[in-house]
Amino acid sequence: MLLFLEQLLNGVQLGMTLFMMAAGLTLVFGVMNFINLAHGSLFMAGAYVAAAVVAATGSFLLGLVAGVAVAALFGVVLDRVIVRPLAGRGHLDQVLATFAVILIANETVRLVFGRQPLALDPPGWLAGTVEILPGVPYPLYRLAVILVGLLVMAGLWLLVMRTRVGMWVRAGATHPEMIQLLGVDIGRLNGLIFAAGAALAGLAGIVAGPFIAIQSGMGEAILILAFVVVVIGGIGSVLGAAIGALLVGVGDTLGRAYLPALVHELAPAGTAEGLGPALASMGIYLLMALVLALRPKGLLGR
Repeated sequence: MLLFLEQLLNGVQLGMTLFMMAAGLTLVFGVMNFINLAHGSLFMAGAYVAAAVVAATGSFLLGLVAGVAVAALFGVVLDRVIVRPLAGRGHLDQVLATFAVILIANETVRLVFGRQPLALDPPGWLAGTVEILPGVPYPLYRLAVILVGLLVMAGLWLLVMRTRVGMWVRAGATHPEMIQLLGVDIGRLNGLIFAAGAALAGLAGIVAGPFIAIQSGMGEAILILAFVVVVIGGIGSVLGAAIGALLVGVGDTLGRAYLPALVHELAPAGTAEGLGPALASMGIYLLMALVLALRPKGLLGR
């Protein structure tokens, strides 16, 4: 039971990281109808800049601010150079252009930072453990990541559902010509959405840095998971992204922890050796297929 609780919290922590990635992705696609494969490069940019700043200054908070700022600036540049010129083009053009950005970004970090992975340690004041139950310690940094994800989730909900800018965002997703006629600068609004999504991707890369190797190409794997989250939750829905992220995070973590052992109990040893890990890896994609079979537009897609 205690091991299950620990794995459950690990899944929630992964879900919060995926939500920070998927929220910007779903807003950009839902509002701007733009497929941004370079979203993983923004994740990588935030992690690399934060690791470099922390190594130079010893301040995790300074690295956090620098990483988010550089990711947002990277997003502004992408919006001006790639997104706006291709906004009215087909999705194939968008995919090819943003895939080129992935290749350029990966080679750039190799030239600037070298081929060896960088390390990003959590700050000293978050390096210990805390007892979530009597006799059950849990890493304090993982709890901090969960808290940051919840704050981002609440902040995005308030922004989208309770502010004038959020009203413009929701209207822009369905009636962009109408809000332009009402005097809203749709180009500036889309640029703001893209920069905010880029900043969230950079934040996700920073908080995930202590758990993964910071290296060239690190954004591609989490980008695939983020797309799964968006598809499950429903394109354009922030709440759907939150639900999808938690389902994927918890499902993937518990699947990898328990499915191999379960398969060993049910199948011959020779078969179970390969089948267990394979099913654990396929779990979230099977979940996505099930959701799409029942709700083709995702859980909260419209």
